[in-house]
Formats: sequence, structure tokens, C-alpha cells
Amino acid sequence: MSIFQRDPYTSEATQFIESLKAKKPTLEKEQREGRALLWDKHVNREIQADLQAGCVAQKPYVYQTNA
Repeated sequence: MSIFQRDPYTSEATQFIESLKAKKPTLEKEQREGRALLWDKHVNREIQADLQAGCVAQKPYVYQTNA
């Protein structure tokens, strides 16, 4: 018997996630829909370039007056 052949270990977190997925089979689909709602956005590159071109560099010390 090799020392590298052991019973597969599953952490408590993995067991929890697997039990959650077993209880609610639609969980992964709902997660993908939520991600698409918040993160997967189409970016208009022209507008983004215009916004970046219009940015003004911040002074090293923002509270210093111009006088």
C-alpha cells in the first residue's frame, strides 16, 4: 500500500457547499444570473476612452492652494 493513496479528504466547507447544492439544485444557475446582473457588463470603449481622457491628475497634496 502506498502512502500517497489515502481516503479523499473533504473539508467542512466543501461538505457544506455540497449539501447546499444537493438541497437547492438551482443554486449555481442563480449564482450565474446574479453575477451577470452585477458584473458581466458590456463596456463601450469609446465612452470609456473619453472619460479617461477627461480626467485631471490629482495634486500631490490636495489641500494646498494655488497661491
